Amino acid sequence: MSRNFLLMSFSIVLAMGFIVVTLIDAHTYAGWLLMIFFVSVAAILRRYELLKGYAFTVMILAAVSLAMYYPQYFVSVGNVKLSILIVPLMQIIMFGMGTGLSVRDFVAVIKMPKGVIAGVSCHYLIMPFVAFLITRIFAFEDEVAAGIILIGSCPNGLASNVMTYLARANLALSVTLTAISTFISPLVTPLFMQVFAGQYIHIDFWAMVWDITKIVIIPVCAGLAFNKFLHGRFKVLDDIMPIISMIGIGLIIVVITAAGRDALLVVGGYLILAVLIHNLSGYFFGYWSARMLRMEEKDCRTIAIEVGLQNAGLGSSLALAMGKLATVGLAPAVFAPIMNITGSSLALWWRGRPLPDTNKAEETEDDNQIQHAKT
Repeated sequence: MSRNFLLMSFSIVLAMGFIVVTLIDAHTYAGWLLMIFFVSVAAILRRYELLKGYAFTVMILAAVSLAMYYPQYFVSVGNVKLSILIVPLMQIIMFGMGTGLSVRDFVAVIKMPKGVIAGVSCHYLIMPFVAFLITRIFAFEDEVAAGIILIGSCPNGLASNVMTYLARANLALSVTLTAISTFISPLVTPLFMQVFAGQYIHIDFWAMVWDITKIVIIPVCAGLAFNKFLHGRFKVLDDIMPIISMIGIGLIIVVITAAGRDALLVVGGYLILAVLIHNLSGYFFGYWSARMLRMEEKDCRTIAIEVGLQNAGLGSSLALAMGKLATVGLAPAVFAPIMNITGSSLALWWRGRPLPDTNKAEETEDDNQIQHAKT
């Protein structure tokens, strides 16, 4: 028998076991069965080139399932709250992003101003406004609603460059949009939070400016400096930073899930639906806004991905800084795995539909640029 068949059979047995222990209220064991089920599914996905991009998200779901069933193990160790790890982990992740950037990524603004202006404008106009509308449709409590607006006000997601590469879209534009949206976020994110979320919670504008600066801007600048002066001297760092970033994102989501577990049990289904609508709206309105501006199909796809993917890690860090991790931090925690699933699906769907003007030269250029696609 093939290993794939054995893994699939094992997964089916685990799924059935989870259903049985859930029905008989043996929840002590249900979490472990669910976690192992997700791990086995991730192992199956890793064996297929087309699907292995989903393996990371499924592993996140495995960890989240443990946090939901056994939150006490992810809230604190002794007298030390694990939430103290969120900001340092985010700073490490942003440093990794900085090491994948260079001055030429900012010079690209001059080379393709229409794409950059359109992409940044769409991102910061569509996502906060859609978030605000969602909070008007769903009757969430104030702090949860503020979290939805927070994730909508954050800069581009760290995985957007990888998704753009997979979609065979404009990777150079994607990297530039991520960089620009990140560097203007200390002013733009607090502004939209004050405008749209000020009715739900108190927003300290300048405190948020400083929080974003120390969490994002300083580490990214340090990464840029590292790339400028020490590039190639620490190859091991280039190899491990994507792995560290993925582990860091996973830990952040797990800690937030554990902290907000009780609130998630109350609003979980509605919050997942609201976040999914938010995420898909970003892709839809981002793509069609670019089409209305008569941009090339390659750029339309890029802007759709850049608008739909948010920096959920930053949203979580800001929720912690506000002292509202268990409520404001819920939407960013839910948004992260959802956007990875939808983003990967959209990217792979577009990958199977080549652009009319795609040629070998463009594909080779994108392959050379993948080094910038840090997660």
